[in-house]
Amino acid sequence: MDNAHWFVLTGGLLLFIGVTSSILRRLPVSTSFLYLAVGLLVGPTGLNLFHFNPLKQSEFLEALTEVAVLISLFSAGVKMPVPVRLWRWRMPILLASVSMVVSVALIALFAYFVLHLSAGAAILLGAIVAPTDPVLATDVQSRHPGDHDKLRFALTCEAGMNDGSAFPFVVLGMGLLGLHKIGFMGWRWLFLDVVWATLGGIMIGCIAGYGFGRLISTVHKKYRQGLLDDFLGLGLIGVVYGISEICHAWGFLAVFFAAVALRQAEFRAAIASGEQVIQEVGEEPADGETSLRQREFSSFVSSSSLVFNDYLERLSELVLILLVGGTLFVNSWSWRAVGLALFLFFIARPLSVYIGLLPIRGVKRVKGLSAWFGVRGIGSLYYLMYVIDKGLAEPLALELIHLTLIVITLSILLHGITVRPLLHRFWK
Repeated sequence: MDNAHWFVLTGGLLLFIGVTSSILRRLPVSTSFLYLAVGLLVGPTGLNLFHFNPLKQSEFLEALTEVAVLISLFSAGVKMPVPVRLWRWRMPILLASVSMVVSVALIALFAYFVLHLSAGAAILLGAIVAPTDPVLATDVQSRHPGDHDKLRFALTCEAGMNDGSAFPFVVLGMGLLGLHKIGFMGWRWLFLDVVWATLGGIMIGCIAGYGFGRLISTVHKKYRQGLLDDFLGLGLIGVVYGISEICHAWGFLAVFFAAVALRQAEFRAAIASGEQVIQEVGEEPADGETSLRQREFSSFVSSSSLVFNDYLERLSELVLILLVGGTLFVNSWSWRAVGLALFLFFIARPLSVYIGLLPIRGVKRVKGLSAWFGVRGIGSLYYLMYVIDKGLAEPLALELIHLTLIVITLSILLHGITVRPLLHRFWK
């Protein structure tokens, strides 16, 4: 398939979705499911109109997935409820840390003993497919800034953090394969790739996001100047991610926390305005204070940046899922790949969630749905392309491509079919 046919395919699919959006929203499947179906139809599995080779075009796919994940992480961070409270973040922090470690360990053990991969390759595979995805999990994401639904918040926040918390295990697997320096007994990996890269990413994101938010608030209020919110959001993503890469910190974590801190800074600015209004009218802050402040804040935060990023996120989702469908052949469905996916969905993910959330009592239904809705997608694809570009041996690269793509495909199929019926029953 040449460029002209590719434009016709993607353009036609966009037109179809735009015309039938109201109908598609009522279907019991996700949009990712539909994109994948089209990709499988026109790819080698179906009509064989085009075939995408991720091994030969890994650099292009790495850049594309990197941008898609960054935009999605920023959008997820901006949707986080404010003010930030540690008790509210307890569940997603446990999911992104304890559950992540348990999930990587379980997958690595399965890959080592069942798939007979080396220790380095097994850990690398676990790190690639363990993190949940912020791009494809749109049906279980927070829908708007201030969405306080516990399930959507936990899954969105987890996806925002575990793309960064999985990176230490990616480089650990690379180190065991001789592609990254981990130091004697892993000291360099522990202090630089785990401690510094994680804390540094969070620190860079929080400082940059909060400082930028205060600056925007000052300019907006003092000069009454119109701002290009779309450019501001994309510019903040680029600056924070670039600084993190220069400082050898995890940029995914930095971008997510920059968005969270930006929203917190705007909230504080709105609180200050709300307190002045309360003093002017002579009302005593009581139970209505929260609703007043929320109303002031809602009018301050611009929705255009979120809308623009949402468009970019949807477009990247469509293109990347089409490429996934155009990569698979009929014989791609080996017992090794399918067995890994089923182990991940039905054993590793539930066990890791319940172990990670042991300190939290109650919310059984939230725990149950969190154990199932661990959507795998673009983040895993990025990690895969990242290690390939770092010099992964071609035989192992082909093996990991095969396993990862089947995991992503089955995740889209299984979660795409079940997400709307289960969520409808849960909210009902």
